[in-house]
Amino acid sequence: MKTKLLIGGMALAVTLSAPAFSVDLEIDKGFGVLRDKMLRQHSLQLFGVRGTLARSSTDSLNAATAEADPVALVKTAGSLRATVVSAAANLAPNIDMMALWPQEKPTHIIACNEQGASDPGVQRIRLSDGAVETILSGTVSCDPVQGTAWGTVIVGEEAGNTGTVLELIDPLNTTGVVYDRAAQTLSGTDAGKVAIRHAIGHLSFEGVVAYPNGVMYYGDELRPSKGVAGGAYFKYIPDTLWTGGKISSLDQSPLVSGQVYGLRVGMNSGQTDYGQGTNTGLGVWVKVDNSNGADLRAAAANLKLTGYYRPEDANMDPMSLAKGKVRFCANNTGNEEADKYWGETICITDGTVKEAAANTATPEVQLLVTGTSEFAMMDNIAYQPGRGNWIINEDGDAPGFATNPHNNDIWTCLEDGYDVDTLSDGCVRIVSLNDLTAESTGGFFDADGKNYYFSVQHNITGHGVIVKLSNWK
Repeated sequence: MKTKLLIGGMALAVTLSAPAFSVDLEIDKGFGVLRDKMLRQHSLQLFGVRGTLARSSTDSLNAATAEADPVALVKTAGSLRATVVSAAANLAPNIDMMALWPQEKPTHIIACNEQGASDPGVQRIRLSDGAVETILSGTVSCDPVQGTAWGTVIVGEEAGNTGTVLELIDPLNTTGVVYDRAAQTLSGTDAGKVAIRHAIGHLSFEGVVAYPNGVMYYGDELRPSKGVAGGAYFKYIPDTLWTGGKISSLDQSPLVSGQVYGLRVGMNSGQTDYGQGTNTGLGVWVKVDNSNGADLRAAAANLKLTGYYRPEDANMDPMSLAKGKVRFCANNTGNEEADKYWGETICITDGTVKEAAANTATPEVQLLVTGTSEFAMMDNIAYQPGRGNWIINEDGDAPGFATNPHNNDIWTCLEDGYDVDTLSDGCVRIVSLNDLTAESTGGFFDADGKNYYFSVQHNITGHGVIVKLSNWK
């Protein structure tokens, strides 16, 4: 007989032969094996990629080979094409998150470098020839980068409870600014084009999602320890919502002043059913005293906010935004080697854009992807415009495994379809690194979803390498 299976919202015709049912469809191995096989066979329709990678690379190039041909650091699935955007000697080695700039007709990438205060903090990379210039130094573990609707770039530090967000205007014409973390000052000829945003509070910033009205969501990259919860998620609502256009001065930014709230999941028994064991479902936003730049990590402990295992990158769901709703998805890394906690991707909804700004919505957290021994320790996440899939980068411990060393990979995951759960309808591996020392970070798409950029962080060459993946169908 002939039936149809729905995968990722796509009906696929499958012929079932009764006598050979268990053999042809491999039911004897579990239905999940069939699903995974179908995901690979229909990768072009589902993911825009002809062919997938069956397993991680176990290669590890030497420095000379990688220096001579940096694209060799990357192994791609069948139809994808990798090219090097920049492998300049002065490109910082720990480039993490990045954004195209200007947003309308980009000529550069603005990138954070996850190193110390004496190293480059924020760099710009010219797309035409890969040339690199340093915009800002003095940051510690610069990690998230986010362009805003009002014409600025937000960067943040993954630096514990002293991590800070800074905002830049005119980043293509800003050079040599020095941020003094101890004094909380900025110096240099272009120092007036950078501002320190204490109103957002202080934590270990990784994922930052900025909505067009200035409402922001972000997590604290913290693992649980000795009964103390892991990192919490927060929301910032500006005192004056942004209503459109570009600012001409940083004092016009909606990030100048506002109120911070923390997420606490658990609505049962008068909103008291919160704590360990309640990590998904409905919750509330709890007001935080963020005067004078609050230590949000301390606030999370005091307010009993819900903790997650090292919240990492987060990305907006633009399809929900087009419907006037708030939804973003974020990774919680987990711990692959020590705990065999493979990590997870969650999605958080917060009502309509108007309700989120008024803090009248009921937030909800649900799982999208649960990690496995093959797909573990999710780090960066990017929404693919046009196709609607989620691209997820691993930051796994597997290279350190003595028994089964393998490299970090990039996966593409379907959205949740019309089935009864909230989970992705399936993921496939599309990139593996040929370098056991490296991880892929900072992945993001251009506006039409045809080009995906990522950094091969702390790779064997000793300097940065930024790669573009193209030829998506």
